[in-house]
Amino acid sequence: MEKKVKETINRRDFIKLAGLGGVIFASGLSGYVSAGATKQDASELEDFYFVQLSDTHWGFEGAPNPDAKNTLKKAIVAVNALEQQPDFIVFTGDLTHTTDDPIERRKRLAEFKTIVSELKVNNIRFMPGEHDASLDYGAAFMEFFGETHYTFDHKGVHFIVLDNVSDPAAKIGDEQLAWLAADLQKQPADAKIVVFTHRPLFDLYPQWDWATKDGAKAIDLLLTHSNVTVFYGHIHQENHHMTGHIAHHSAKSLIFPLPTPGSQPKRMPVPWDATQPYHGLGFREVEAELQKDKYEITEFPVQKG
Repeated sequence: MEKKVKETINRRDFIKLAGLGGVIFASGLSGYVSAGATKQDASELEDFYFVQLSDTHWGFEGAPNPDAKNTLKKAIVAVNALEQQPDFIVFTGDLTHTTDDPIERRKRLAEFKTIVSELKVNNIRFMPGEHDASLDYGAAFMEFFGETHYTFDHKGVHFIVLDNVSDPAAKIGDEQLAWLAADLQKQPADAKIVVFTHRPLFDLYPQWDWATKDGAKAIDLLLTHSNVTVFYGHIHQENHHMTGHIAHHSAKSLIFPLPTPGSQPKRMPVPWDATQPYHGLGFREVEAELQKDKYEITEFPVQKG
């Protein structure tokens, strides 16, 4: 996997709030346009890009982020400042911070929904994290954002949103796996498929709940297709991993970073650094270009350090 520092952003120029750096990762997804693509096929496979934001944890308060009430809003400003707006935006879970109070849970979901309504892009996709859904099997989340798992198609790419959080046992479940299998059977073996999920589907570090109990079953189903990429959240940092030919990319958080897997005894947030107040926080842009055999992933900080 090639890694390089992006020195210029061109059309992705951000205001100072978002900063100018970034790192590009090329995923293992190949064959964005197949060799035998017809003119009609090509017209369906237009260039596009989307923005992924994750783990906003609206409602969190504490030392790991003393600016918690403003970080999400600053990210919204940064995304709105993009010179060219993305085709769509996806929030990959933990929209809100967990609470045992069902009234407070709905209050936080409502506040989150109001804040993100300031985004210029109208096409916004949501999925829950365990903080949003595991205490009530996603009931409150669905009241505000609809189904917890679903599919959609965009310019020749098939997107699958999986729910591996509503079950408090950190499982996808047999019913949803059967739904996934049925959906994949409808797709050609070389279909361009992107999966969004909250927890990693593979066993990244189960001791810290960085795994999905039956994630291997989902990966086995996805391996039957040659062009699959997975984007997820949950671990509050970048991580790039391959299971066979499937590339898995985690996103940074918009509330606080977490340490690298197993680097310390407990999974505790990285302490806030007043000299670099947004260090380790950020969101990403994912670009699919018609003439390239890969996705390009650009990571942006919330604020320039």
